[in-house]
Amino acid sequence: MENREVFVYIVISIFRSLQFLFWRFRPRYNDVTSALTRPLTSAASYDFKFMSYMVNKAKSVNKALEEAVPLREPELKIREAMRYTLLSDGKRVRPMLCLAACELVGGQESTAMSAACAIEMLHASSLILDDLPCMDNDSLRRGKPTNHIVFGESIAILASQALIALAVQKTTSSTFADVPPERILKTVQEMVKAVEGLVAGQQADLAGEAVMGAIMGGGSDEEIERLRSYARCIGLMFQVVDDVLDVTKSSEELGKTAGKDLIAGKLTYPRLMGVEKSKEYAERLNIEAREHLLGFDIDKVAPLVSLADYIVNRQN
Repeated sequence: MENREVFVYIVISIFRSLQFLFWRFRPRYNDVTSALTRPLTSAASYDFKFMSYMVNKAKSVNKALEEAVPLREPELKIREAMRYTLLSDGKRVRPMLCLAACELVGGQESTAMSAACAIEMLHASSLILDDLPCMDNDSLRRGKPTNHIVFGESIAILASQALIALAVQKTTSSTFADVPPERILKTVQEMVKAVEGLVAGQQADLAGEAVMGAIMGGGSDEEIERLRSYARCIGLMFQVVDDVLDVTKSSEELGKTAGKDLIAGKLTYPRLMGVEKSKEYAERLNIEAREHLLGFDIDKVAPLVSLADYIVNRQN
């Protein structure tokens, strides 16, 4: 038994050494591969100032969201509820992913801003529904009382549905004229897939968000599919990390109720694999996500490489 374990250890060591050498000396991608093989301890990748990028994108998105949902009669109460969740403090990771994907394939921020806003509207809608008593029955979200606690269940449900309708309207009617109609149609189709992912309780919506940005930016079919694969990796990674944080952080640190998955008896990654193995799995997904980005322009791909680091190292 001991000899077998030694043999397995040697094989794994050789494989890891060969893997390191392959990425270290692969032509053309030295800058990116050095980021792939280094320890995953920082959200910044090869001197890219990710946090500044993220803050600037969040400001742009917040401004557009504020303008998209003005307070007005006769649906004043519903709009207050929509704005309560939509404009609450959030990292805006999803719309940032959409904008970064658009810019990666040659588009401008303005090209995909309507889609980015729509994505955040869908996300806000899902949060409202997730927190309802018939779902997760949560009373805390982003450090504040959940929507139904403040406005009541009926208004919360109506606000959630209104956000979905507004997301579609935003994408189809508020897009700059230089975006061809066929791109808008494909973007709406991806949006529907993202909603299906949310309904299934998955992080599959992240794949749709990267793809929506790439479509709006005019990406090729190959670029779109590579970004889809990248986003699937970080979406799964997001879920793994989320499960780990749920059992390792307090409610105050998370800004939402901690330990609720454990109490509910959900089959989470830590329950299935253990906390440490879950962390290792998240880091492997990070490396795999980066592999899908090889070949893109190094400067333009920096936000997406850094986003993968940010997700795997996030603390709330």
